[in-house]
Amino acid sequence: MQEKGIDVSENNGVIDWDEIKNEGYEFAIIRCGYGKSSVDSMFYDNVNGAQDAGLKIGVYHYSYALTVEDAMEEAEFVTALLEDCGLDDQSKLEMKVWFDMEDSDGYKARHGVTDSATLTDICNVFLNTLYDRGYDVGLYCNLDYAENVLYMTELKEFPIWIAQYNSTCDFPSAFMWQYTDSEDINGKCFDGDVLMY
Repeated sequence: MQEKGIDVSENNGVIDWDEIKNEGYEFAIIRCGYGKSSVDSMFYDNVNGAQDAGLKIGVYHYSYALTVEDAMEEAEFVTALLEDCGLDDQSKLEMKVWFDMEDSDGYKARHGVTDSATLTDICNVFLNTLYDRGYDVGLYCNLDYAENVLYMTELKEFPIWIAQYNSTCDFPSAFMWQYTDSEDINGKCFDGDVLMY
């Protein structure tokens, strides 16, 4: 059975979570932070708001890791952040902890990190570190990264959240599909990613 949810960050501003729930959305994936130490400014508000509205939640971390050492530091940061906000109890994270591996702002490319082996190793270090600490984890990437950049056979044990703005998802084993970056919610344009689970 498919469920519908949204992916949000501070870029979405203040969200009326009751309205999201009333419009039939069942879960939210909330950005917790990015890099080694940057907390999303709306993370705590979004977690509390989504939970209070009765939505299932997950979190995602946008990676700026250039090395496996960086990935380990990001994993330490996310672990501490989840503990601080009371999400160290996995039962509160029904929609998992996601590692956002992409290069939407060109940071990795500018620093010369584009090879598949390094990028795959970075994913493995972060995901396995969180997994070993008891978290249910998964990998977020776009279809191009999944098909042409990452060594997906080395990541096959983890659920994959695929971004592909299309009428169908062309990655058959996707656990979750992000199909648009904007949605009409109760007559208003919601500038956020909409997901099918």
